[in-house]
Amino acid sequence: MSTVTQILEAVKRLPSEQKGEFWDRLREVDFEDAWDRQIEADAKAGRLDAFWQQALTDIKAGRAKSLDDDEYERLLKS
Repeated sequence: MSTVTQILEAVKRLPSEQKGEFWDRLREVDFEDAWDRQIEADAKAGRLDAFWQQALTDIKAGRAKSLDDDEYERLLKS
């Protein structure tokens, strides 16, 4: 049985009030932090180097442009 399965089974067995506390505390977990650590580890290990080189090549070839704040916000919303 995997750890995730074990956790799910344990949560199912919790009394109702503890399930509520579990969900409240789970919402407080910063999962973005894990994402940031993974990106940092990938960058340090060189796994992003090819993407960086492609981006530089595209910029030098004129296939990229800067975004002003309005364009950036518009893209985030789409």
